[in-house]
Amino acid sequence: MQTKGHSRNFIYTDWILIETQFDPDQLHSKETVFTIGNGYLGTKGCFEEGYPHALPATFINGVYDDVPVVYTELANCPDWLPLVVIVNGDRFRLDRGEILRYDRQLDLRYGFLCRYMRWRSPSGNTIDISFERFASFADQHVLAQRCHLTPIDFDGSIEVQGSINGYPENQGFNHWEGLDQGKTDQGIWLQRRTRQSRIELGMGATMKISGAEASLQVSTAPGYPTLSMTYQAKSQQTVTVEKLVTIFTSRETDTPVSAATEKLAQLPDYATLLKANQQAWDEVWQQSDILIEGDSTAAFAVRYNLFQLLIAGPRHDDRVSIPAKTLSGFGYRGHVFWDTEIFMLPFFLFTQPAIARNLLSYRWHTLNGARRKAAHYGYKGAMFAWESADTGDEVTPRWGLNSDYYGEDVRIWCRDREIHINADIPYAIWNYWQTTGDDEWMQKCGAEIILDAAIFWSSRVEFNPEREKYEIRGVIGADEYHEFVHNNAFTNRMAQWHLEKAIAVYDWLVDKFPERATELEQKLKLTSQERTHWQDIIAKLLFLHDPSTELIEQIEGFFQLEDINLADYEGRDRSMQAILGIEKTNKYQVLKQPDVLMLLYLMRESADFPYNEKALQTNWDYYAPRTDITYGSSLGPAVHAILASDLGKSTEANQVFMQALMVDLEDNRGNTSDGIHGATAGGVWQAVIFGFGGIQLTENGPVANSHLPDGWTRLKFKLQWRDKWHEFDLHKAEVAQDIIPQLEYLQLSLSSNPPNFDLQASKQQTSPPASPASPAPAPSPPVPNPQFPMPNPNIQGFIFDLDGVLTDTAELHYQAWQKLADEEGIPFDRQANEALRGVSRRASLMLIIGDRPYSEAQIEEMMERKNRYYIESIQHMSPKDLLPGASAFLDELRQAGIKIGIGSGSKNADTVIERLGIADKIDAIADGYSVEKPKPAPDLFLYAAKQLGLEPEQSVVVEDAAAGVEAALAGGMWAIGLGPVERVGAAHIVLPSLAGIKWADLKAKLSNIAKQKH
Repeated sequence: MQTKGHSRNFIYTDWILIETQFDPDQLHSKETVFTIGNGYLGTKGCFEEGYPHALPATFINGVYDDVPVVYTELANCPDWLPLVVIVNGDRFRLDRGEILRYDRQLDLRYGFLCRYMRWRSPSGNTIDISFERFASFADQHVLAQRCHLTPIDFDGSIEVQGSINGYPENQGFNHWEGLDQGKTDQGIWLQRRTRQSRIELGMGATMKISGAEASLQVSTAPGYPTLSMTYQAKSQQTVTVEKLVTIFTSRETDTPVSAATEKLAQLPDYATLLKANQQAWDEVWQQSDILIEGDSTAAFAVRYNLFQLLIAGPRHDDRVSIPAKTLSGFGYRGHVFWDTEIFMLPFFLFTQPAIARNLLSYRWHTLNGARRKAAHYGYKGAMFAWESADTGDEVTPRWGLNSDYYGEDVRIWCRDREIHINADIPYAIWNYWQTTGDDEWMQKCGAEIILDAAIFWSSRVEFNPEREKYEIRGVIGADEYHEFVHNNAFTNRMAQWHLEKAIAVYDWLVDKFPERATELEQKLKLTSQERTHWQDIIAKLLFLHDPSTELIEQIEGFFQLEDINLADYEGRDRSMQAILGIEKTNKYQVLKQPDVLMLLYLMRESADFPYNEKALQTNWDYYAPRTDITYGSSLGPAVHAILASDLGKSTEANQVFMQALMVDLEDNRGNTSDGIHGATAGGVWQAVIFGFGGIQLTENGPVANSHLPDGWTRLKFKLQWRDKWHEFDLHKAEVAQDIIPQLEYLQLSLSSNPPNFDLQASKQQTSPPASPASPAPAPSPPVPNPQFPMPNPNIQGFIFDLDGVLTDTAELHYQAWQKLADEEGIPFDRQANEALRGVSRRASLMLIIGDRPYSEAQIEEMMERKNRYYIESIQHMSPKDLLPGASAFLDELRQAGIKIGIGSGSKNADTVIERLGIADKIDAIADGYSVEKPKPAPDLFLYAAKQLGLEPEQSVVVEDAAAGVEAALAGGMWAIGLGPVERVGAAHIVLPSLAGIKWADLKAKLSNIAKQKH
């Protein structure tokens, strides 16, 4: 199954992301989207050959370095990707020559990225070039590339250069100083060291060629060792170049160069490495996959978000965590936030618990940094950094630069005031312990974190004698639109909860591990007086809420702030803080992200105070409308999706879920270039499992109370709880039987040429999903399930062909074919063009060339040439190219609540729709990429109907070609033909055009036809 991504030239299959067109304006965001990795490192999806202003980056988790005085960041490591191809003296790059074909694919099953181009050099030589790469999941220190080169129309010289670029930059700063480099029998090696942290890195690379004879040359230009091969290429001959890379740092070994070169010498070939990588991924997906049926976009996009978490999760290192932007970008400089514990960790906890333990162990290894921060501010215990790197010390920048040259720099107060993270980390530790029962880790690491962080709270709270309450003043809560606030509900209750669990953990230690309890008492100076103080804080910590209504006040005085109606700002394209300014936003009842609702979500699983159903409803009604869910924090939509789902607001839940789901694939916040939204990816998993799956944890394990979104027919996943796997296969409730499909009636009664139809053979079959270990099968359309219809048609959707129906692209196709035929000296005219209506590109070409002798390569080239002419012409299309009546009819259908799809065999349908300005009117697109069989097979229209969530008999197809009408009837759909009766007379209704057509009139005609035939 595959669907189309409208604005990004994307196609989504079950497992593969396909980019169909290169757009230089989206260069940096696509570099992020096509990131690959293996938990040890991440490499952005930059081009092997380079591109102007590209930002190639490889980040190794834990390799931090300082920019003197200013900040600490993940260091961009030497680039292993450079693979340059020179064709008869012309260097291949996408900004040179001509791109005749382009296709880039990311296979989530195996972390495999490939790109295919047909390129015509400035000198006129045409060549097929494909690149492949993967970061081995079987061996985290191994990286692999492969390049296939096939000249199309020339013989000549081709040179391939494989390099390591030792001059990477973090947006202008190079963290590496050169130590040494050289060559071995296997290839080349590079030795580098970070300037401040003194982390040493060693890389090795080797390259080989197959399909041609070529000698290997080695160049050791300073900082850029290169392997090069030159061979004499022959037309239609494919040559393959393989480049293997190894990488180590002094974080893993004292001799990274030796480790890299020794491993390089022992590596098997590319194919063997690829197979091992696939097997490793198979094992991971067996535990982590989520199967969704009924919504193919969601099915792919959920897997995409899980993939981004899997390639960032440290599988072999408990001294690192996952940065907020994973290992995919320069955003937040690779720092670790609460994003990891609260949003990302649950996915690992229930599917890859060993990684969850590593993430929490990172906090234990960095406790000394948290202690140094507490001491710096005059507090006791451990005060975790808002942004953390390798040591646990605070690395949040003190100042943010103003974009206005003459404006004041912005003080970043989160480093000082956003202290709820001190309870968020213990929250994650407690849940890890409850879920896994890992007593050994808890007594060794978890207990120390929980207890020392609790000591911080006892020194941070203030006692107000007038209220006889403890308060926490001068903080920033989860909602960062409000700074320097007092008694934030989220912070206060999380601190109180933390102290409750700290007492429970201490009592458990005394009972089960008395020696460790004594050890921690001494190490942390944890006295009985301290624990008594905790009890007093728990009893008297201020929490502002009305027990009669359950309404919680987010911060002290929040209800006195000026109210706001976000609907008044509809149509905005930025956050409310950007519109109002920092100071003014602080004075309004507008939220950057859930705060009270976030608290309720965290307390939801255990039903701890203040969570109950009334509290959720009351606070949702108050705070959800005041939350800047679209342009505030990307952390918000997934949480809202879960709570809306709990409240039975399925439409709203799915809307905000889609915001979270597509945040990077569609770059809907405009900042994907900074890196993947890791917390959103984790939130997506939680929304699917806890929201739509309705998973609740009981003493006997997880149970489901699902409420699947509209369109989802099946949700399948597995969870690990207390060392046991629990599998869930959830299905949408059956549709009420009073809506009876009408397919049989339409096919056997209404068609003027009723087809033979075997009722038993056509019954829809349900087969088990393909195992993640196996490649996804080719997409196939749903098989109709005919039943005798009701006399009144239940039309829910229209599916329009493009050519000759909504616009006259048929004329543009004719002009493109005419130009090609003229160039080839083949007779062709408008009468001959009539035979091409509704026919695929290849079939059209075969009709044109007849029995003239052309090779397959020449046929492929002619199809591409014709398509290029067509694409050039559609770039000039605009809304004025809509046919008469088309726009008005589309608007009328939308107002009537009718879903609208496109069913076009063109592979350029997406571009045409955008040029016509009707993308916002279209709910689904089925095009030349969607199915294998063209019209008159019904596959394309059946696919479109499924994307609309409709049965075939609920759909009307509007066509101008005989093949299209035949396809609609074969699929069991109503058919409206536009044009002469001799061409489309098999349709149920024949019209000259859409001009003046009204839905009410058509509906009446279809009803009359149905009644007459019933």
